[in-house]
Amino acid sequence: MIKILIVDDSKLVREIVSEVITNFSDMTVVGAAKDAFEARELIKKLDPDVVTLDVEMPKMDGITFLKNLMRLRPMPVVMLSTLTQQGADTTLEALACGAVDFISKPRSSALLNDLTQFSDELYQKLKLASTVNVKKVGSNQRKALINADFEPLHIKHHIIALGASTGGTEALRDVLSMLPENSPAVVVTQHIPESFSRRFALRLGECCKMTVHEAKDGQLIEPGNIYIAPGSHHLVIEQVNDHYRCWLDDSAPYNRHKPSVDIMFQSLVQLKTVNVYAALLTGMGSDGANGLKTLKDNGHYTAIQNKATSMIWGMPGAAFLLDAHRKDLPISQIAPELIKQVHETLHDSKMVRKSNESA
Repeated sequence: MIKILIVDDSKLVREIVSEVITNFSDMTVVGAAKDAFEARELIKKLDPDVVTLDVEMPKMDGITFLKNLMRLRPMPVVMLSTLTQQGADTTLEALACGAVDFISKPRSSALLNDLTQFSDELYQKLKLASTVNVKKVGSNQRKALINADFEPLHIKHHIIALGASTGGTEALRDVLSMLPENSPAVVVTQHIPESFSRRFALRLGECCKMTVHEAKDGQLIEPGNIYIAPGSHHLVIEQVNDHYRCWLDDSAPYNRHKPSVDIMFQSLVQLKTVNVYAALLTGMGSDGANGLKTLKDNGHYTAIQNKATSMIWGMPGAAFLLDAHRKDLPISQIAPELIKQVHETLHDSKMVRKSNESA
């Protein structure tokens, strides 16, 4: 049985979450705490496998408690978050501090509605969290910026594409913060709620040399810029004359996700004049694996994050089974390898042009 400790200042939320978990055959609620101090004593006494943690609590806020917990007694934590701007900022900070994942906090009105969706999502996240080695969560040191000298005109038809899910907010920061200011354009699909994607883009912008955007419909894709799929739409890349643009697709979820990595990857396959350098990072499930395979089969460069550095090796693992990758890399090597591949493609193109001129 997986032992769960619930930490929340709302009695109603504690009761809802506890009631939901009692229906899980392989989990049990060993305790419930109304604040961080009570939680600290219960953790010592009950030794839970996973903690659900409210981000906003009296006496000691969830972030401070989480930092102390990860320093003194690391264990898997799933944050209970509100889908507000403040809730998004706090939750993203919690993920940076070592939380495994987050789930939207049930509202009081949930008692009157069907809790099936919340129950299914909570079960998946708790089950997954119980398998995570928290010592490698948030343990990657930020690497140095890659030195590269690209001319915008030369890399106009080169696009880096990244997909991620659970653990991806930090993995993406590790990769994107290493890219130089004049890097080829980057398109990103991260499984994230609609109310979080804009804040996520803003936080990435604070640590990246490139300019980060939450992608907008019809937005021109240019070198030196990163485009994050909004949590409400699939990100599709289309060619208009000699340019590439972001298009936001409001169709149904694909692979249970919206935005979907597969839809973004598949849209890149349709472009005839672009060189794609794609990587699939940590995440639960298999979204992106088929798209990565199609990119590889069409001659584009593909890589996956290796198992040792992935919080969850679901998505990259699915791609591994399909032989969708050319390289299996630790997170610290993904950005350098992608830039290396861009340089090699540019060099090969230059040699071809010189050869044709000589002929």
